Amino acid sequence: MNTTELHIPTNRVRDIEGYFLRELSHLYPAGEIRQMVWMLAEAFLGWDRTAFLLHRDDTVNQSDLLRFHWAAEDLKRERPIQQIIGYTEFCGHRILVDSNVLVPRPETEEMTTYVGQQWLPTLAGAKILDLCTGSGCIAVALAAMAPGATVYGVDVSERALAVARENARLNHVEVEFVQCDLLRGNPALGCDAFDLIVSNPPYVRQCEKAQMRRNVLDYEPPIALFVDDGDPLIFYRRIGSYAREHLKRNGTLVVEINEKLGRETCELYESQGFATSLMQDFRGKDRMVFASFN
Repeated sequence: MNTTELHIPTNRVRDIEGYFLRELSHLYPAGEIRQMVWMLAEAFLGWDRTAFLLHRDDTVNQSDLLRFHWAAEDLKRERPIQQIIGYTEFCGHRILVDSNVLVPRPETEEMTTYVGQQWLPTLAGAKILDLCTGSGCIAVALAAMAPGATVYGVDVSERALAVARENARLNHVEVEFVQCDLLRGNPALGCDAFDLIVSNPPYVRQCEKAQMRRNVLDYEPPIALFVDDGDPLIFYRRIGSYAREHLKRNGTLVVEINEKLGRETCELYESQGFATSLMQDFRGKDRMVFASFN
């Protein structure tokens, strides 16, 4: 297959970037397209951003050109760039992702960073539980922040847990991952009292699907995203009940929430006996609820 058949004018890096900018301009802003090209260059060529800028007049071999071509085709179909390269960065760690797990969001990274800054320095030997762990990004990051902690991650999906276990291995942290349908029972863990329980459960209502892009709807697991409109807080209610039984008296429950249901989530936990606080994310949207026993 030659460069004409690939629709990329030449195998020069500058022309590859130009091709992406032209072909994807109807889907993404120019800055985001350039960011994706840099990510592909790092994954395919081993170049960081500085190297990319220094080598824009260099050429790539035919094999790498083909990889860029197929990446462009995937991006036209709105496949997430993180799935194309197979990983993302989260709290300074490389996290593998595929179609079995959600791509970690900046809001989740912000919550995890905040938790690490506020609680983990004072939790020597802490017992930490991550419910609905997915890729394991939160559990892996917290385990790295608190080397002496005992960390567990729970998810309903064995395929997601396979990704999570690999992420723990690649990032050289110890996390015990357990399969359990939280809505149907309690996970069998080696610990029954936790200093910190954290969760980013499914919280997107079915009525909100119309506002979402194809890169989410077509490529990420619905089981990790959506809840019924009639009971959008179903996971939060269950997590609160579990925390009532398994959180230490001075422990904390931290959850990521639907931006439109902040007040309702706080009221739910207050009805379960928690004192709550609501925190906004970097976009100014209600995103995190912190709960502790009164």
